[in-house]
Amino acid sequence: MSSVSVVIPCYKYGHFLADCVRSVLDEQPGLDVRVLIIDDASPDDSAEVAQKLAASDPRIEVRVHERNRGHIATYNEGLLEWADGDYVVLLSADDRLVPGALVRAVALLDAHPEAGFCYGRPLRFTHGGPLPAARTRSTGSVVYPGHWWLERRFREGTGCITSPEVVVRTSLQRRVGGYDPALPHAGDIEMWMRLASHADVGYVRGADQAYYRVHGDNMSTTDFGGQLDDLRQRRAAFTAVLDKCADLLPQADRLAALVDTRLARHALRRAYRAYDRGRTDVVPVDELVALAKEWRPDAERLPEYRALRLRRRIGARTMPYLQPLVLSAVVERTREWFWWQSWKRRGI
Repeated sequence: MSSVSVVIPCYKYGHFLADCVRSVLDEQPGLDVRVLIIDDASPDDSAEVAQKLAASDPRIEVRVHERNRGHIATYNEGLLEWADGDYVVLLSADDRLVPGALVRAVALLDAHPEAGFCYGRPLRFTHGGPLPAARTRSTGSVVYPGHWWLERRFREGTGCITSPEVVVRTSLQRRVGGYDPALPHAGDIEMWMRLASHADVGYVRGADQAYYRVHGDNMSTTDFGGQLDDLRQRRAAFTAVLDKCADLLPQADRLAALVDTRLARHALRRAYRAYDRGRTDVVPVDELVALAKEWRPDAERLPEYRALRLRRRIGARTMPYLQPLVLSAVVERTREWFWWQSWKRRGI
């Protein structure tokens, strides 16, 4: 019987813990599952809630920090110091697994030792609302070559994983190390890419694998003022992978060029969307353009720059009214739709 170690970091999310733990221990039959809840010095009753859960089930352990250490240190404590199962999962206290998610993931990883981790489709749901209906029957699985999957991330300049849907081979997690404290907001995508540098990547088809709660406290929430930091953190994540895995990635220069181009285009796209949506007063347009030129000195040759130049000529006040008639805006909406459909179908 395969064993799974599930690390649940918690900070002020004690009111979600019971449901989160239930989804791990009561809805994954046929597996040897253990849970570690790490309370990072929550100022509320989260530690007490965790200890009550542990008192009712010997499969649950609890660690309580006397002082707040931050999420990266908390993650690494569980993943590198405690986890000893065949596989390991990092599950935020405000998320939960879909019934049978670990069973499906473990079946894939047991059958494919070349796969270092696997994931599937997450279901996003709004805090306070009901859980959406989940698909629990897999239609199969696929294993992508790790470097192919990694290059796709560099081409896209973004990730395709939220986090709770991932199951990692513990031996690989120990080999690549923990989350990077220099990447507090992009450590997850850097981790998945680092893992893919060393091993292939599995994907569970057909079934939903986790519920990801969307609310104002999500660490991934980015306001307009944080758009520059978001892009910088993402680029830092890609750069960190190239630095740490240089001996595994002989095509590093090409990958760097790919992601610099993609992130420059993302920056320019955010800049011209500000005109489409009448938000040039809150979106740092000039700073986004400067960032794009930093990463792509010839950014003025990119189609997104031409789209921005057109909008500047039209003007910030007029553009929201003309946006449905501007070809680049129509193309952008179409591109977004196709990207979203592809992501939903294949998770890559």
